[in-house]
Amino acid sequence: MFPFRLNPLGPVNASADRSAVTECEPPDYPADEEVATRSGYGAGLAKLGSANPDVVALDGDTKNSTYADQFMTLHPNRYFEMFIAEQNLVGAGIGLAKRGKIPFVSTFAAFLSRAYDQIRMSAISQANIKYAGSHCGVSIGEDGPSQMGLEDIAMFRAIPGAVVLYPSDAVAAERLVAEAAAYEGIVYLRTSRPKTSILYDADESFPIGGCKVIRESSEDKVTVVAAGITLHEALKAHEILAAEGIAIRIIDLYSIKPIDKEALQKAASETNNTLITVEDHYPEGGLGDAVLDAVATQGVCVHKLAVTGVSRSGKPEELLEYHGISADAIVEKVNSL
Repeated sequence: MFPFRLNPLGPVNASADRSAVTECEPPDYPADEEVATRSGYGAGLAKLGSANPDVVALDGDTKNSTYADQFMTLHPNRYFEMFIAEQNLVGAGIGLAKRGKIPFVSTFAAFLSRAYDQIRMSAISQANIKYAGSHCGVSIGEDGPSQMGLEDIAMFRAIPGAVVLYPSDAVAAERLVAEAAAYEGIVYLRTSRPKTSILYDADESFPIGGCKVIRESSEDKVTVVAAGITLHEALKAHEILAAEGIAIRIIDLYSIKPIDKEALQKAASETNNTLITVEDHYPEGGLGDAVLDAVATQGVCVHKLAVTGVSRSGKPEELLEYHGISADAIVEKVNSL
């Protein structure tokens, strides 16, 4: 029999060294501060490097945008600048992983598509490698469609055994960096360009495979499931609808794969078997499809709000509105049901 066996996706390896999760310095953000999740990634990676000498970082000449430069400043001998050569970036990361290091490979989410062959090979090689894609979605704004990662969730959901994480604030981003390091295998962490509000306390935990119900009541009409930038739009919609006397439940789906089926099914059963998903990503293969897969056998109606068509350059808030994934679009969808 062929000796190779691909490990199935499962929970965090119980035998893995999880000291990095508990030994990293906790996040420290003022409650009223707005911080981009990409900044949380950089801070978390730098702290992780101090806690674990096996952690290395590689970047594709975007370190001042992904904030991998925070790791470079503290740990210059463990930082590798791979320049604008994404296939080489990923290939080198796989090599470091196979030599016992824990590599974090970062660039714009859109640019990881250039190295999809190598990303596939990292699964075949069973590499313990972590990918971070920043500047995802139309929320990057004026940089335009060539820079917008809108296929990345679908890309990584299709990779056998890969975990897909999507933090909605800087606290979650920091915590999920450490969780990614503790997971034995491929992890993709999706971060956003815009600064957003801090939602969570510094001691909040984010286990892989979980989610957060951040608004709920016994009167909720529907459940809105979002992550990243659209979670903040969902929270704005919650306030608008509350003023109209309409209650909605909101779930932060920070772990898209593996997904918390039980939590989604429970929320649906308590909100008229209706879910609305909102994502800064194309509808094919993204967060909405992940949710649909999770509840497909339960008779739940899932309404997907996602980016359709090729985007354009513009202000982030204008593009969210243009593509129907803004707070106003969520309010309109809720009122139509």
